[in-house]
Amino acid sequence: MTSEEMHARTGVAYGGALPQLARRIGAAEGWRRAGLALLLGLLAAGAMPPFNLMPLLFLAFPGLVWLIDGRSWRGAFVDGFVWGMGFYVPSLYWTSEAMFVDIAQFWWMVPIALLGLPALMALFNGAATAVANRIAAPGIGRILALAVVWGVFEWLRGHLLTGFPWVLIGYTWSGTAAPLLAGLQSVSLVGIYGVSLLTVLVAALPARLGDAGRPILAPALGLAGLAVMLLWGALRLSDGPDPLVAGVTLRLVQPAFEQMAVSTRDLELRRFYHLLDLARSPGADKVTAQIWPEGAVGFPLNLDANARAAIAEVVPKDGVIVTGTIREQPGAGDDFKAWNNISAIDGTGRLVSSYDKFHLVPFGEYVPLHKYLQFNQIVARRFDFSTGPGPSTIALGPLPPAGPIICYEAIFPHDVIDEAHRPAWILNVTNDAWFGTSTGPYQHFAIARTRAVEEGLPLVRAANTGISGVVDGHGRVLNSLGLGEAGVLDVPLPAGLPSATPYGRWGDLLFLVLIFVTGGIAMALARRR
Repeated sequence: MTSEEMHARTGVAYGGALPQLARRIGAAEGWRRAGLALLLGLLAAGAMPPFNLMPLLFLAFPGLVWLIDGRSWRGAFVDGFVWGMGFYVPSLYWTSEAMFVDIAQFWWMVPIALLGLPALMALFNGAATAVANRIAAPGIGRILALAVVWGVFEWLRGHLLTGFPWVLIGYTWSGTAAPLLAGLQSVSLVGIYGVSLLTVLVAALPARLGDAGRPILAPALGLAGLAVMLLWGALRLSDGPDPLVAGVTLRLVQPAFEQMAVSTRDLELRRFYHLLDLARSPGADKVTAQIWPEGAVGFPLNLDANARAAIAEVVPKDGVIVTGTIREQPGAGDDFKAWNNISAIDGTGRLVSSYDKFHLVPFGEYVPLHKYLQFNQIVARRFDFSTGPGPSTIALGPLPPAGPIICYEAIFPHDVIDEAHRPAWILNVTNDAWFGTSTGPYQHFAIARTRAVEEGLPLVRAANTGISGVVDGHGRVLNSLGLGEAGVLDVPLPAGLPSATPYGRWGDLLFLVLIFVTGGIAMALARRR
């Protein structure tokens, strides 16, 4: 009897404990297998903001590789799907909180948000594991293939059916700890999808330790690559804080208005007067401009001269107030249109610039196929918003030109500014009150912060209930107001990088190069096997 046969018969792993663990995970069946896949996905969820426990991925992805090794592609699809459910349910549970604002009407959507949306997202993970299983044999080739197809399917998730690129694996680097901030710098080269590909690759390579003989070359090379990535990021940050724009101080207003199912004119007026009081609070004479959050003014400023006149009274001298509002085109029936809007008002009450949101939230700001789906949006206003023209750069009086984005638009890489007319900063207004004190607002802030690093531009964010703050073009949070706090924050405006980042210039081109290089190596290894 050979030593391999003896070890197999006695159940002792040939080559050590990790190969034994790998075989046991791969051989699990039934509820044990499903439980393992769910647990591994749950571990990966802990690596997402606001926790950012990145080392958990070194457990979640080797375990996933061991699960799909030795399975058919159909079995690998099931493993990836169940892993995805373990990942997305705790990562996206907060979407169901919006239904509780008007639970009497939207109770039936709670299970759809809590389980249906994660199931839809998990299909992409199942597809990724099935494809990786189909095109590459177990070993280094399969790990390379998994990283490539994972990145591709995250990109598809961000583009198909209007796209939902939330909790991408690359966002594990979006924390504020120094090593995470250094790792985040790579999005300025390959974008968040490219960083996801590299992160999956590095995190999955330790699966090779489950092979007999403990092959450590691949994991060691992965850790070396990770070290290079972190070192490059640290060098990029080593010049210290970004310079500030001289003579510009911004007041971010965070009123912390409670989200209501139904709004009234009286309620909107009370809130409007509260905003004016916050605008006048001590220090107002020292700011250049004020930023109010999404929907702060609940009536159409383009049609309400009285409201503009009231705002004009608190506009900083020679400055502007920029606020989230709605813009309406009067009319009956289909002639009526409304936009989720950012408007800037000067000291004379004049609208000096305007921006209409173009990435609308399905079922929140409009109902797809509304002609056939006869139910209301999950907002207090019962009409579909119209779509704006797309990213733009707007002039804001004494401020440098800005690239405005409203709420949900911050999640779309390379689609937040007009690259042909590069602004000096990114202006983000949002209302995350729908999601209470859940992890959703923290994730949203981390995602918006990543856009600043991708584009090399500072981000100024005013949120109704938080998190408001200012982030420089390297992703450093200079100041912020926490979730649920009410008040104002007076902050300087950092300067952007002198030129566009590689990702700002070329978008996902370098991500595509990563796909071809990594995929080519995987295919070459597959042919060699």
